[in-house]
Amino acid sequence: MELEGYPAPRAPKVHEVRSVEDLMPYARFLVTAPEWRRNKVGFVGYGRTKPGDRVLLAAHTLYDPWVIEATARALREVGAKVDTIIVDEGLDRELDYLDEIRVIMRRAPWTEAPRRYEGVPWVEELAAKNRYDLLIHGIGGPIPNTSYRYEGFPWTSRWTFATQATIFPPEVNDLINRKAWDLIYRRGRGGRVRVTDPEGTDFTFTLWDEYFDGRYGFSDIPLRGHVMGHPIPPFIDGTDAVGVVAGATSHFTRPFPHIKVSLNEGQATRVEGGGPYGDAWRDLLEESRGTTYPGFPRPGLFWLFELAIGTNPKVYRPRDVLRMSSGGAEYERYRSGVIHVGIGSLWGDPGEQWAAQNRKVYGHLHVHLLFPTYEITTKSGERMKVIEKGRLTALDDPEVRTVAAKYGNPDELLREDWIPGIPGINVTGNYWVDYAADPVPWIKKELGID
Repeated sequence: MELEGYPAPRAPKVHEVRSVEDLMPYARFLVTAPEWRRNKVGFVGYGRTKPGDRVLLAAHTLYDPWVIEATARALREVGAKVDTIIVDEGLDRELDYLDEIRVIMRRAPWTEAPRRYEGVPWVEELAAKNRYDLLIHGIGGPIPNTSYRYEGFPWTSRWTFATQATIFPPEVNDLINRKAWDLIYRRGRGGRVRVTDPEGTDFTFTLWDEYFDGRYGFSDIPLRGHVMGHPIPPFIDGTDAVGVVAGATSHFTRPFPHIKVSLNEGQATRVEGGGPYGDAWRDLLEESRGTTYPGFPRPGLFWLFELAIGTNPKVYRPRDVLRMSSGGAEYERYRSGVIHVGIGSLWGDPGEQWAAQNRKVYGHLHVHLLFPTYEITTKSGERMKVIEKGRLTALDDPEVRTVAAKYGNPDELLREDWIPGIPGINVTGNYWVDYAADPVPWIKKELGID
């Protein structure tokens, strides 16, 4: 049985990579692309690099050496002096159910145990001390303000580097982000949002007018590649998300049995299912229940703040998604129309700083929505869909299609390269029997993994 209207699965065309030379067209594109000061796929570029610039390229042991070599070579081709650092992150292995907890959750200053995918403090200090012109470093998370240029390095695998997502036209991608953001920021303020997904998500909240006064992460410039569908802390007393977030994938953890997180007045009140991932989340929910964090209206850590919308239609799930070196499902969240829901504290905000100083647990955990619908009912009663059944509606905007036509066939350029197949949603089968109890066998089968 399949649900009506959901798009059929689409397997990406994977580019053959037999040598570093096969990666060079992508690396050369990056050294001409705009510098957005971002680490989001499609918004990373090193285009301000000029002859004589000193560049520090810092990766870790789980990066594919060919990706590092290709990037450094392309920078040297434009005249830069490139030093590389490899930080020890241990040996590669298959992801387990608790990796997201290990990567994200902390009870001490993060400088004592940096989150695996953000910038390493001593690397950033080295770049400042030695007056590098550009630091290339970090898979995700915010980039701090620095005296030097600082851009991300989000490709740990040759299979994610050698894709159309890496070289997606920046002009088109920027317009997609602005069109999606316009529905929320300009037309949606004061409206009511409903988010649904066939894996069980169904919750609502209000885009209160107060959220648009500059204190809650909403501004006229979208967070490109990570369009925020919900404000960030500090929260007003009226934060009111209510309903359920549900799914079977997150950023850095092995896909897990179906999890259901219940929300009331903006706060997670109950976590059901999820296997070992859910067990760990329940323990953290209980541990933090009596703690009042700065920026939150009531005690407890796990508040809904992140509804981050991917905007690049060419992103796809890498074949090695079950291994640490792939970054897990963190990469696939950049695909247009995918929402990753984050519940907890915001990276580096005053609440996290307070928790770190007081040795209280902090961080946030994720659930990914692969076929979401994000609908706004405005104050006047107009209904607008930012995403419909996993399709980002900005991709079909006439202006976006006109600009895309400068780079080729807009139908092809704006088509998602990857659509997962999930039994009972867009593939014949029973969601609860064939997928929800343990998604890994199905994902292995779909990706052709033994």
